[in-house]
Amino acid sequence: MRAAEVVPGEPGASRVVDREVVPVAGELLVEGLLAGLCGTDVEIIRDGFGSLPPGRDHIVPFHESLGRVLDSPSPDFAPGDLVVGVVRRPDPEPCPACAVDAWDFCRNGRYTERGIKELDGYGMQRWTVPPKFAVKLDPALGDAGVLTEPASVVAKAWAQVEAVATRTHLPVRSALITGAGPIGLLAALLGVQRGLEVHVVDRVTDGRKPDLVTTLGATYYPDLAKVTADVDVAIECTGVAPLIWECARRASVTVLAGLSGDHDPVPLDPRVFDGIVMGNKAVVGTVNAGLPDYVAAAEALAGASRPWLNGLITRRVPLDRFTDALEKEEDDVKVVVDLA
Repeated sequence: MRAAEVVPGEPGASRVVDREVVPVAGELLVEGLLAGLCGTDVEIIRDGFGSLPPGRDHIVPFHESLGRVLDSPSPDFAPGDLVVGVVRRPDPEPCPACAVDAWDFCRNGRYTERGIKELDGYGMQRWTVPPKFAVKLDPALGDAGVLTEPASVVAKAWAQVEAVATRTHLPVRSALITGAGPIGLLAALLGVQRGLEVHVVDRVTDGRKPDLVTTLGATYYPDLAKVTADVDVAIECTGVAPLIWECARRASVTVLAGLSGDHDPVPLDPRVFDGIVMGNKAVVGTVNAGLPDYVAAAEALAGASRPWLNGLITRRVPLDRFTDALEKEEDDVKVVVDLA
């Protein structure tokens, strides 16, 4: 069995090794098919983000998974089922959130995460997972099932939107999505599936991203200033400060799903804050996802166009050259590592 190994912050130490995976009593044994790459993986490998498993100097990367069940102790899963593994595990205390299986809202930070924080990820040809942390997919999804984890992040964002909208009696008819990477495009998908008028902004002027947006039935803009329509909600996926403030100015509910990576001070317009107060607006942050969000994501993907979903997967890199995935290429959307 082959597995990727990385030393956070030392990209030159990345390698593929032979590794034995011992079946764990009570857990599914899964054949790894694909692992998705995202910015978090790049930050781990290049910049040293994340935490190693105790007593180790390396970690198996990748938290976006897709696999096929080889053996199952649970009646809920059978050999041949297509599955993904949940990323986060609850803290050991547990905190009030983890005690009710809402580990994505962990209050004390002692959670662990596959491929990110203290637990090996899914970048290997065999992995195990407790049934509680596995999600069965529609077998017709095929390779597009690897999009489940990023789709779970936006499923949680939409759940936050709907919770605030219900509380504030907001009729949600239109949405603004800033950023047309995998998170932004999947956020747009879930908006269109809700019957909303969806506006997507990204800086590219042509190519795959605008085509994916228009094929979805949403409207694409290379410049936020060109969006003149009123919007009820915004999902901000870039972390770019001016876009954050503009979303908060325009929308009644804004969900922040992107990290800036830039900690330099930026000027703020106090009128934005006045508008939030006077308009009873809400700005909510979201990261990771809980099990209900994974289930919602799996259902959303199952109801989406297969050609459209497959169009998000723009490049496949073999496991033996997994570091090639770190180099961004023009028109990349979702890059995956082929574990076979």
